[in-house]
Amino acid sequence: MSSALSPSAWLRGPRRPSWLSDPKVLRTEVLGGLVVALALIPEAISFSVIAGVDPAVGLFASFTMAVTIALVGGRPAMISAATGAVALVIAPLNREHGFGYLVAAVILAGVFQIVLGALGVAKLMRFVPRSVMVGFVNSLAILIFMAQVPEMTDVPWPVYPLIAAGLAMMVFFPKLTTVVPAPLVSIVILTVITVAAGIAVPTVGDKGDLPSSLPVPGLPDVPFTLDTLTTVAPYAFAMALVGLMESLMTAKLVDDITDTRSSKTRESVGQGVANIVTGFFGGMGGCAMIGQTMINVRVSGARTRLSTFLAGAFLMVLCIVFGPVVSDIPMAALVAVMVMVSVATFDWHSIAPRTLRRMPVGETVVMLVTVVCVVATHNLAIGVVVGSIAAMVVFARRVARLAEVTAVTDPDGRTVVYRVTGELFFASSNELVGQFSYATDPDRVVIDLSAAHIWDASSVAALDAVETKYAQRGKTVEIVGLNEPSARMHKTLSGELTGS
Repeated sequence: MSSALSPSAWLRGPRRPSWLSDPKVLRTEVLGGLVVALALIPEAISFSVIAGVDPAVGLFASFTMAVTIALVGGRPAMISAATGAVALVIAPLNREHGFGYLVAAVILAGVFQIVLGALGVAKLMRFVPRSVMVGFVNSLAILIFMAQVPEMTDVPWPVYPLIAAGLAMMVFFPKLTTVVPAPLVSIVILTVITVAAGIAVPTVGDKGDLPSSLPVPGLPDVPFTLDTLTTVAPYAFAMALVGLMESLMTAKLVDDITDTRSSKTRESVGQGVANIVTGFFGGMGGCAMIGQTMINVRVSGARTRLSTFLAGAFLMVLCIVFGPVVSDIPMAALVAVMVMVSVATFDWHSIAPRTLRRMPVGETVVMLVTVVCVVATHNLAIGVVVGSIAAMVVFARRVARLAEVTAVTDPDGRTVVYRVTGELFFASSNELVGQFSYATDPDRVVIDLSAAHIWDASSVAALDAVETKYAQRGKTVEIVGLNEPSARMHKTLSGELTGS
């Protein structure tokens, strides 16, 4: 069948974005991008401090990441910017070798991400079970809240009523109208109050100086030698893996929230392109930013690439044009927004007593392992990997118990039929050999595998061992009922797994 467009499709032309035809959608996307931009500023500055670079580096990275991923990414409305996970990975490189090597690592990490995306690394997401996803979401909510704790300790007392007021506005304002996002209203009102009343509280300006000009592209200031490559490659590969893990998990989360699908392969490649662009503009690199994505998607209701693009564009406009105004925003207003995000992100249903009573213990354990690992390491990627491994162990233990062997002896006493039921793989097949009565069975033994499936070489080796034990006693074994894949594996491997 031809893949050419039909005449009617040509007449219609390319599909118009929804925000071009619906003013309500346009308003939601614009205001969502503005709220995210305001929330990005202190976060980007904080991550710059973690990486040991100038605050402008983190802000430039957030600008270029958001704008680029809006064009090439696979998940609309997801926010990518400078992140803490990436900052932790590349901080030692910057500290030991300098800023030029950091930029080179960011560019190389982008190349790695493109290669990994092209190789299909996104397909690995299918192996992340629901319990790990729930743990990922809950640990994310906890980390977002924990990140706000320093802003609520050892601060002037007015900070606390300001945070409370901000939370109250975000809870009750949507009951009046949803035309303007409640977080934006909260930020504006609290800023006006603190400036007008001269209330001395920590502000965005206290986090660091905002840039006064746009970033300029250029090459990293490093020698282009093999020694440089071997120095930056380990950091770049670690950054690529961490960035992809967080981005793909975030994309899956947004898919679930919006009941839509997105291309994870395109997202993987898009993250790589965004990091390459960011590196050439002197940024510190980044990946999907989960907290800001939740602000954009769950709180503001944005659904298109426009909000992501505007988040980056507004970020630079706010810093360069409205720098003095933005610097006066009280941190209490942004803390209130992030606390509300953490509450909305946490899956409260997952810890409800009724849910815990019905949920299998193994599922709950996997969720808790994921949460504990993430909170302990402050690294979402580590938690997801450990949680997935724990889920595999739980699954293997559960499936291993499903393999059962029952024996029926013919009335004449000359044949015994063993019926094997369940999945045969390394965990279940280890106990298979001990399920047979080699000494007392009659001379003819039939093993019926019509209700079983052979998954690996361990199972074939176990069946070979059973046949060998019977043969040593002069008894014959007949294996019947194999399905086609099991028969193929058994024929290929039987007798080939042990030395002669």
